[in-house]
Amino acid sequence: MSKEYDVVIVGAGTAGLSAAIYTQRSGKSALVLERLSYGGQIINTPEVANYPGIAKISGFDFAQGLYDQATALGAEVVFEEVLSVERDGSDQIVTTDGGTYKAGAVILATGAKNRPLGMEHEEEWVGSGISYCATCDGMFFKGKEVAVAGGGNTALEDAIFLSDYCSKVYLIHRRNELRGEKHLQEVLRAKENVEFVLNVTMEELLGTDSLSGIVVKDKESGQLRQIDLSGLFIAIGQMPDNSRFAGLVSLDEGGYVKAGEDCTTSASGIFVAGDTRTKAVRQLTTAAADGAVAALAACAYLQTR
Repeated sequence: MSKEYDVVIVGAGTAGLSAAIYTQRSGKSALVLERLSYGGQIINTPEVANYPGIAKISGFDFAQGLYDQATALGAEVVFEEVLSVERDGSDQIVTTDGGTYKAGAVILATGAKNRPLGMEHEEEWVGSGISYCATCDGMFFKGKEVAVAGGGNTALEDAIFLSDYCSKVYLIHRRNELRGEKHLQEVLRAKENVEFVLNVTMEELLGTDSLSGIVVKDKESGQLRQIDLSGLFIAIGQMPDNSRFAGLVSLDEGGYVKAGEDCTTSASGIFVAGDTRTKAVRQLTTAAADGAVAALAACAYLQTR
């Protein structure tokens, strides 16, 4: 027998837990399904200092606060992996590796994970010199030398941001030409503390317990270069995990769920929130906002069934 809820939320990150809070406050029952642990990517951030109204908080404490608030309101959080979502009449059937759930509406809040370089020590040194979020962690490297890996808009924007705080910023890219917008490149080239290191491959991350530098190799000459650093910001893209929903909702070429600011997808009764949807800005504030919008849209939809 499947359990029934008004809204099933897939993912317990900032967007998913925010959606649960707004669902419960609207008088509807919310079930949050999460494969790993609640909190999403933010739990790996030592300090959050860009969330309005909270001057400083650890990522773990921020996530804990969301979880406590959602569950105190009555939301249920179950740690199971969602395998599929299918429509049955006016209901949505959510199948996990642990059971089956019926809901009037579903909110997809699976997030997107940063694409890694895939190098030795990369994962273990996150928070110890390696970061995927310049706006989150950049201030920890004030007055120090850092590098940004990537050539798209995010990498260029990160380098611009960091150049205002760090003594030097190296922009590392595997091609001779950057993919980011020309005006961003012009802004960077005008900065005296930014050095472009192009047409290279990242060969090694240096350090003992934390990052102390990198080794890059010129793709034409094969020459190796060691660059001493305090921080490396990786900005080579993100990877949504939406393949299981490809037949349920429309995805763009990058695998993100197609939806505007109303968080409404192509499928009736299916909504989306947070980094997993098509959007320009992916921050804590926009994830929380999406959660609220998606939850209220789902609750409004339930009134029309």
